Amino acid sequence: MKPFAFARPADVAEAVRTVAAEPDAVFLGGGTNLVDLLKLGVARPDRVVDVRRLTSREITDTADGGLRIGAAVTNSELAADRRVRERYPVLAQALLAGATGQLRNLATVGGNPLQRTRCVYFTDVSTPCNKREPGTGCSAVGGYTRYHAVLGVDAALPDASAPKTCIATHPSDMAVALAVLDAQVQVLGPGGARTMPFGELHRLPGDDPTRDTVLEHGELITAVDLPPLPAGARSAYRKVRDRASYAFALVSVAAVVADGEVRLALGGVAHKPWRATRAEEVLAGGPVTEHAVRHAMDVELTAAQPQPGIDGGNGFKIPLVTRTVVATVRDLTSEVPA
Repeated sequence: MKPFAFARPADVAEAVRTVAAEPDAVFLGGGTNLVDLLKLGVARPDRVVDVRRLTSREITDTADGGLRIGAAVTNSELAADRRVRERYPVLAQALLAGATGQLRNLATVGGNPLQRTRCVYFTDVSTPCNKREPGTGCSAVGGYTRYHAVLGVDAALPDASAPKTCIATHPSDMAVALAVLDAQVQVLGPGGARTMPFGELHRLPGDDPTRDTVLEHGELITAVDLPPLPAGARSAYRKVRDRASYAFALVSVAAVVADGEVRLALGGVAHKPWRATRAEEVLAGGPVTEHAVRHAMDVELTAAQPQPGIDGGNGFKIPLVTRTVVATVRDLTSEVPA
């Protein structure tokens, strides 16, 4: 592990100034991802700035019937909150599907969406990786691809024949639920405070896979806002994985079903939580039958690109995600026959 300086600022503003002033400074929240990357030699900051006790650890009701979640709220606290379980079961279920109880006790709302990919090549410093060292290549292409992306892998590349820069997937379960809930992210940075839709926080790799989000250096998530769901809305999260616990998603689905509206977000299939907007448009205002859901997913997955690999590739994800969406929506509405 590279030696680094450690800072514990007095408030959020000082923390932002400290990180913004040093190109190789990073924030430390729960540390469940950063500490691993420090040990592996993937993260090599000059300064680590502790913000765990600076941001809010409260969950408060908002005037419109939603919730504001402080960035220091732990995943365990959020999953256990009665208001979250009753109003946003998709979020509670996603949180409980992630990691282990011990990790959820440390992981924070501000840090969880910012965790780096768990790609085996990214975390192995002996292999080429464009995310660690731009221009060295993506070892996952043609390698072990079971957990890798099938959507968005060519976004922003010059042409279809250009080498893929990164085919890793975003690992967060919570982020998939926040995407389907149309959450808003409160951010403080050197230029002041701003609010952004959660769906705009993450980015596809394109020609710069080193950046997972649109946050500028020194910007810190201070809270996440959940708007109220429509009256009578039902929601759920379903995760398909290789074992029952402590495994990342092969495919996951966060769904919200309300009168005349179906919202879908997918995990385990792209470099970011994938909002299935094409499928949502197909389903808008129509009967939510199994045939309609399958057709909507066919439209959504038209651009999917299964990745060949030494493990047989990940083409299985395409039919798997459709089956998972159908099963999830079936549980939320009686209009989808068993």
